[in-house]
Amino acid sequence: MLPSILQLLLTFSILFSTKNLIASSLTLPQDISALKAFKASVKPSSIQPWSCLASWDFIADPCAVPRRTRFTCGITCSPDSTRVTQLTLDSAGYSGRLTPLTSQLTSLIILDLADNNFFGPIPSSISSLINLQTLTLRSNSFSGSVPDSITNLKSLESLDLSHNSLSGYLPKTMNSMSSLRRLDLSYNKLTGSLPKLPYNLLELALKANSLSGSLSKSSFDSLTQLEVVELSENSLTGTLESWFFLLPALQQVDLANNSLTRLEIPKPANSDLVAVDLGFNKIEGNAPLHFADYPLLSSLSLRYNSLRGTIPLEYSRKKSLRRLFLDGNFLIGKPPPAFFAADTSLSGSIGDNCLQACPGSSQLCMPSQKPSSICKQAYGGKPRS
Repeated sequence: MLPSILQLLLTFSILFSTKNLIASSLTLPQDISALKAFKASVKPSSIQPWSCLASWDFIADPCAVPRRTRFTCGITCSPDSTRVTQLTLDSAGYSGRLTPLTSQLTSLIILDLADNNFFGPIPSSISSLINLQTLTLRSNSFSGSVPDSITNLKSLESLDLSHNSLSGYLPKTMNSMSSLRRLDLSYNKLTGSLPKLPYNLLELALKANSLSGSLSKSSFDSLTQLEVVELSENSLTGTLESWFFLLPALQQVDLANNSLTRLEIPKPANSDLVAVDLGFNKIEGNAPLHFADYPLLSSLSLRYNSLRGTIPLEYSRKKSLRRLFLDGNFLIGKPPPAFFAADTSLSGSIGDNCLQACPGSSQLCMPSQKPSSICKQAYGGKPRS
């Protein structure tokens, strides 16, 4: 009798363990198939023994728990262990293409392949990842255009494709990405003008591309939450109009190293603007007086443009201003004495202009002023002081 009871207990224990194993190993077959295709598209020679992908041997179920030697990193699964919800690779120098079969991972919330050597186009099938909230392909070697289908990702909140070799125009229907808060496509080879942008954007970064044309109000229409604009190192032209600085949430602007020629700076009713960099453009006219009316402005760069006239006294009276770069223009007259007061906290440069009586002992006056012959030529004769 006793052996029978022991035998029953042993059988029950085996069944219980098997049931638990099955319960913890229920990854959907399409997810397993997608993970296998993903790894197969990576060059084996680029998979280091210590890396995440090296632990993907598919002997065990990808979502099985606990993990000891297989699938030790790189993926996160849903609470019921049936779906892969996160694919975040380590920066281990993986090289290969992003397989279109990644689109089978339809429960993915995060896809992050940053800082590797993936190359080739971004598959248009990525639009099938309808639950995706974060897509980060930063610092790889992806080429081709940004697929139009990417705008079908209605749940996407953060898109970072920076530091790749993407080219062509931006998708025209980007404004349909209603959940997008952060967009970074910097350091690519993108061309053309900005399309209408998603209205919930907080941060826009497209620096170091080949964007051209002027900034259109229609591109920024209804962007009431936009805080950061980084569009430096492009080929933007024309006038930066007053509507831009009236964007209600704007805090940081970097439009340096473009070909802007004119500024319209309105007097704000209220503004959170903190930092503006418009250096290395082709801006003409006087130094904009109304920048002094922005209550929180602490950093202003207008260096290496074609500004003329005197430095507004209002700049020297602005207590919030901590960094001011006006060097490399054709400014004349005497700089405001308050710039050189003993208690000033102002740093920056007003050098390389046509100023008079700029104290050589002050760091603000470095580098030295332009030769008088250049200043005379700029003003068609002797500049007025």
